[in-house]
Amino acid sequence: MNYDFKIFDGKIIGAREWLAKEYGGLRTGRATPTILDGVMVSAYGSMTALKQVANIGIEDARTLRVSAWDPSIIKDIERAISAANLGIGTTADSSGLRVTFPELSAERREQLVKIAKHKLEEARAAVRVARDEAWKEIQAKEHEGTLTEDDKFSLKEELQKKVDSANGDLEKAFGKKEGEMSA
Repeated sequence: MNYDFKIFDGKIIGAREWLAKEYGGLRTGRATPTILDGVMVSAYGSMTALKQVANIGIEDARTLRVSAWDPSIIKDIERAISAANLGIGTTADSSGLRVTFPELSAERREQLVKIAKHKLEEARAAVRVARDEAWKEIQAKEHEGTLTEDDKFSLKEELQKKVDSANGDLEKAFGKKEGEMSA
């Protein structure tokens, strides 16, 4: 059996990482610095990522502390966070910004769970595409004569085990995010 699953495994890792990144940006009612990853601040004449101009830390369960390295851009940071429309509040004080996460309503929780399920389906689709590509390659190798029919079916079983494992990992990530949203 001369088939290498490296490309397939790389795509699976990519799907997992993508889902983790997407889930990091979903607000759950708890303070999480990753929600601010996409915020761009107009500072020093250009658009700069917030994490490149400030330190972001967790103050308590529903509050983040944003400490700008240059206090003169605190107002710019506050405007950028407000403009990002993340559903979070900001308050400037002497040492930086306090970003507060309001309690989630039951309706908003349901919306977030639907969004999380949609992201899960997108990741599953990526796994299916990777599986189909790998299966086509395996079949092509059999037609070329470099694989026997027995090898082909052994590889198919191995491929399916990898797909099942990947889908299980994606489900666990969804379950964890769903738990965070309902807590």
